[in-house]
Amino acid sequence: MNLKIGILLGDDIGPEVVPECVKVMKVAAARTGLAIKWHPLPIGRAGHEAHGHTLPALTEQGLRSLDGWIMGPIGHNAYPRGDSTWVMPPVRKRFDLFAALRPALSHPTIPSLHKGVDIAFLRELTEGMLYSETVVAGAPEFRPNDDITVGMRVITRKGSNRVAREAFELARTRKKRKVTAAHKEPVYRLACGMFAEECRKVAKEYPDIAFEEMMIDSIAMKLVVEPQRFDVVVTTNQFGDILTDIGAGLVGGLGLAPGLCVGEKQAMAQATHGSAPDISGRNIANPYAMIMSGQMLLSWLGRKHKEPKASAAAELIQQAVTQVIAESKRLTRDLGGNASTTIVASKLTPSNSNSNGTARLIL
Repeated sequence: MNLKIGILLGDDIGPEVVPECVKVMKVAAARTGLAIKWHPLPIGRAGHEAHGHTLPALTEQGLRSLDGWIMGPIGHNAYPRGDSTWVMPPVRKRFDLFAALRPALSHPTIPSLHKGVDIAFLRELTEGMLYSETVVAGAPEFRPNDDITVGMRVITRKGSNRVAREAFELARTRKKRKVTAAHKEPVYRLACGMFAEECRKVAKEYPDIAFEEMMIDSIAMKLVVEPQRFDVVVTTNQFGDILTDIGAGLVGGLGLAPGLCVGEKQAMAQATHGSAPDISGRNIANPYAMIMSGQMLLSWLGRKHKEPKASAAAELIQQAVTQVIAESKRLTRDLGGNASTTIVASKLTPSNSNSNGTARLIL
């Protein structure tokens, strides 16, 4: 199978970390014989400079023919206000990327609040109160007078069902094979109630996966106290926005927080962290989250297309990154080392097969 993957550098540290991600993915693909055709496309400031918009029409059109893409962080906080051509590129909305997969994984050699953490958060992306992803025009909140503000939250059966299904499919690839649905049904009986109903429906189709429900306040507390009990956590948009940052905090911060936005037919690898303009151009940004976002894209494509070469490439990257972190020889400053962004990935080379014949990579 010949996969088509886009490369969108993004802003600030994006042009530094995205190429490192692509470099690693190319080596892993070569080792497994996976054919990938790469498609560079402009976005963000570069898109505006070349084509007058942060999401140029040629980029949007180009993405439609791809299996997935890697997108760097977007520095939208610094964009000019009041200009419709300077916006956070609405990629998630335009391509109906309905779920965000954000893992929280601890490493024995990196300081963290807890060890043995391995959680995959699935956050619904197209609904809730986060207006940039939910509304075609206007916003879901308004102020009728200076003393009152009204906000609206949207929950649908379709949105709830498909993010739940993605969570159960993911759970089938993991050791614990467990899904926790986080909501607040006793208070939000209709909104969270609908989400919970759809999770229960989907759970009945996966008898091989353990299923539980937990109130959002309870899971926030238990994540801090005993995160090792969780495997896959699925929740609504705003709740997920909060829980995933808790997860990142548990294992060492946003530098260790990759992300994947999933649609029906396409997925976008994008790290959770921002564009970090304060360290842009200094070659010190941690590429881990971006590299692992690319790893997650390959894993998803392997599962989606039943392509074992993509799955094998993803496993190679996971092994390599785990080994590099365990050795603690080439870590960036935020992880206690002094390696540059480029050094972390520049020495990626295939090694001999290990004892069980599985190819490995060494950074």
